Amino acid sequence: MDTEWSEQRREAADEHAARLRRRQEAENARAQQLLDAFAAAAMRAGLPAERLQVTGYGGRGRASSDVTGWYVRQDRSMGIGTDGGLYVLTAPIGFAERLRGIHLKRVPPPMVLGAGGRDGDSIDLPDALERLLPGWQGLQD
Repeated sequence: MDTEWSEQRREAADEHAARLRRRQEAENARAQQLLDAFAAAAMRAGLPAERLQVTGYGGRGRASSDVTGWYVRQDRSMGIGTDGGLYVLTAPIGFAERLRGIHLKRVPPPMVLGAGGRDGDSIDLPDALERLLPGWQGLQD
């Protein structure tokens, strides 16, 4: 009896995890569509892009990255590349990173940037994009 109950609980937990994963994947796909459309609109509008800088943990040091784009958060902790990728712009930075720069990897984009952070630290992705380039959605093909 105990093993049957345990098995049912494990199956329920597995199903719940699968639903959460599918929901997260769908959110990431919607956010990526927004980022791709924004990057294309920003390029067409001539929004100046710059080499994104990475700040060390605790604000210690800065290093150049290999990504050109725009800072999507006011604290410059996240950026959007001209390729439509979302990048975290905080990392451990040592002497080598300051000299050579940092290779960034895309992160799965959420619909809310900074969700779960301190009050006032989160912003909906569409609002962050609108702040960067007001009216950008009207610039889409």
